[in-house]
Amino acid sequence: MSDLLELAERIVDRAAGDEQIEAFALREVTTRLQARDGALESLSSAESRGIGVRLVADGRQGYAFTASVDDAGLDEAVEEARSNAAVATPDPANSLPDPADVADLDGLVDPAFETTPVDHRIDLALRCDAAVRGADPRVIPASTVHYADAHSHVAIASSSGIRLAAARTDAWAYAEAIVRVGQESRTGLGLTLGVGPSTLDVEAAGREGVERAVRLLGATKPATRRVSVVFDPLVTAQFLGVLASALSAEAVLKGRSLFAGLLGDDVAASGVTLFDDGLLPGAPGTAPFDGEGVPAQATPLIERGRLSSYLHNTWTARRTGDGTVSTGNAHRAGFKSSPTVAPTNLYLADDAVDAAAVIGRVDEGVYVQDVMGLHSGANPISGEFSVSFSGLAIQDGELAEPLHEAAVSSTIVDVLRSIDVVASDRRFFPFGGSLGGATVLVGEMSVSGG
Repeated sequence: MSDLLELAERIVDRAAGDEQIEAFALREVTTRLQARDGALESLSSAESRGIGVRLVADGRQGYAFTASVDDAGLDEAVEEARSNAAVATPDPANSLPDPADVADLDGLVDPAFETTPVDHRIDLALRCDAAVRGADPRVIPASTVHYADAHSHVAIASSSGIRLAAARTDAWAYAEAIVRVGQESRTGLGLTLGVGPSTLDVEAAGREGVERAVRLLGATKPATRRVSVVFDPLVTAQFLGVLASALSAEAVLKGRSLFAGLLGDDVAASGVTLFDDGLLPGAPGTAPFDGEGVPAQATPLIERGRLSSYLHNTWTARRTGDGTVSTGNAHRAGFKSSPTVAPTNLYLADDAVDAAAVIGRVDEGVYVQDVMGLHSGANPISGEFSVSFSGLAIQDGELAEPLHEAAVSSTIVDVLRSIDVVASDRRFFPFGGSLGGATVLVGEMSVSGG
């Protein structure tokens, strides 16, 4: 990591006059595999290395990037950022963050990652595929296993005095299991993730995908009614993804959030607490600092039903004013992009009960296992949504017959205000962020069938 930090410092040395300049250097090595029907279908490995340059002069901000790290490439990137700043609209909120102490986090890197051979990664994908094929005779060859891992190194240096570097490793595998009986086919997702290949339980992920597919066979349309609804952890994570967009201070400032102007108001049931925690041990979004060098932290967004904070980076905090500070939620999609706002590890505080106990509270209702198009189907201003789902009926506290061709509708705030209990089976999903899903009971929602 020292070479990346040295690279970033070389950019900072190119600042002129009163310019503020920040360098974000990234090196990432990724491996991706796909297996199907007992064979490896694809294997790719790629290395990405580059540096992004953010330059602020007289409140005007410019950004540029380069993958060429020789002196000529660095000079060109700085000059391009300077030129972009010269034609940008001035904004007094454009300023780089000041340095601050960051936590020394353990467990972010798998020490065996670098020495794990490609053959072992292939074996993991094939073992997951074998678990899918061996779990049920109704599994069809179209079922697919995806494996990926990444080793990321980041360094940030700025003219305000920030000098930081960090690394982390990640690995995950998921099975898209497809089962078929006659003309009917159902799909189920099984997932495992961890800090490295050795931490994955690929057989369990394969079996999970099949189990989730099999229990949907023979599904029928439900009756249209208002009933209690239980969200599967995957669905809760998707719901949190929608919620994260609405809780972004960037969305609030741009008038695109249903939570605008509601700080301090009750927006959820009194038992609901929502955290974003960039320091959470073992979670995929954990890091010592965010995408502009601000220390990561745990931020309560909703406390006992009351909206207590938005997610901020440095720009949104300064644009908001009134002493608002960054919550450490500056996000980079890579070295080619300037910071936006995104959650780190977003999750609901649980009620220390297991999933079976949550389902056991429902005399009659539905268990929503999968939803389609929740993020695109939710109105960011009103919070209204109506999405199709597949799942199971709940009868007398037990999962019952499978359901499909159904829709569930409500508003984001109504769901938050109707949450009765959150189970302790939290797990993180790396799709669209680090979102901690759990089994959640929503008191009542509208369910419609055909």
